[in-house]
Amino acid sequence: MLRGSCLCGGVRYEISGPLRGVLNCHCSMCRKAHGAAFRTRASVKAADFRWVLGEDLVTYYESSPGNHRGFCRVCGSPLLSRFDFDSGVYGLPLGALDDDPGKKPMLHVFVASKAPWHDITDELPQYPGLPPEAP
Repeated sequence: MLRGSCLCGGVRYEISGPLRGVLNCHCSMCRKAHGAAFRTRASVKAADFRWVLGEDLVTYYESSPGNHRGFCRVCGSPLLSRFDFDSGVYGLPLGALDDDPGKKPMLHVFVASKAPWHDITDELPQYPGLPPEAP
């Protein structure tokens, strides 16, 4: 069981299944939504995700057609993404986890639009956009 929460503690969630496809996304939307050089994210089955507290505090913003980013309306913490094209999977920013997910990023995506002030210094594979078989 993994637990996560927002900065103010008003929203809490649990994940009962495995995380998949952990990666670092450098696209401009992730950078702006997270106020950082990139967003580390994973996928989780919607059936394995459960709100424990404060689901009513979660507000969604459609950042691109069919991609709805959920965040705490009190403190602004990014919590998950829902997708119109696949309601059975959520995108999960790992920064809101309270527990160690036991997994690390496998690659960098959208490096063609990475922050010019950030240098990627690890040896993970880098893709200008999504790789041919995106996790």
